[in-house]
Amino acid sequence: IVDPWTVSGKIDYGKLIEQFGSQPITDELIAKFERITGAKAHPWIKRGIFFSHRDLDLILDNHAAGRPMYLYTGRGPSSEALHLGHLIPFMFTKYLQDVFKCVLVVQMTDDEKFLWKGEYDEKKGEYDLNRFRLLTRENAKDIIACGFNEDKTFIFSDCDYMGHMYPNVCRIWKSITYSTARAAFGFEGSSNVGQSAFPAIQAAPSFPSSFRIPLQKCGPQPDNACCLIPCAIDQDPYFRVTRDVAHKIAPKSHPLRGKPALVHSKFFPPLQGALGKMSASNTDSAVRLGA
Repeated sequence: IVDPWTVSGKIDYGKLIEQFGSQPITDELIAKFERITGAKAHPWIKRGIFFSHRDLDLILDNHAAGRPMYLYTGRGPSSEALHLGHLIPFMFTKYLQDVFKCVLVVQMTDDEKFLWKGEYDEKKGEYDLNRFRLLTRENAKDIIACGFNEDKTFIFSDCDYMGHMYPNVCRIWKSITYSTARAAFGFEGSSNVGQSAFPAIQAAPSFPSSFRIPLQKCGPQPDNACCLIPCAIDQDPYFRVTRDVAHKIAPKSHPLRGKPALVHSKFFPPLQGALGKMSASNTDSAVRLGA
């Protein structure tokens, strides 16, 4: 089972490529990466830890043509510290930022974690949303420690930044039917309305118009900047749907018609063995970062 909220069992990555419709990272693509960037491919690419992609070849062509791009990745704050599995995409993103010398946006989905894990405290008479906002701050410290370029990195909380992204969120909501969202994410009648609406919020950072100020460093036409998303493959369903409607959100002049490109990592196994992945929700499965 592999979806944005559950990873269990023995993972067949070749089967995932077939089911998700992505492309394997081949030796030819690795050679193209090194030729265009002038940098050695990261060992995690050569060893197949990052094994799948969507339009990475087009991102390389875009970079070779001197056109703007930016990186987008994120974290759902559900524990006070990141664990080793979380570090894989962040450390790889640091490498990509150094190679492409580009802006990075990091989405902290405190809203998502509240919608799935939040609780109502009868004694206090309130929800625990602020708990996830505090976890966002703690997790951001671990992310900053990865060494990203301070001048080209924007870390934001959905709860704090939503007003800037909201026009694009509305456009995405209008573009995706509920039947499509239900088929992609498995929503049922028991899902709260926030869960059903959330995919558009994770999709919005794929579009540079969500970051008018942070992406000013991309050049004179930031709305045409191409987006590359390093992530674990369980997050791919969000962006499959995003790519289907991207042409309705981005300007017609966008080199990829608004579609974000992705590069997928395998899962860091849990301490119990090779099945599933290391999880912040299971304290027995993970090695967390120290103070």
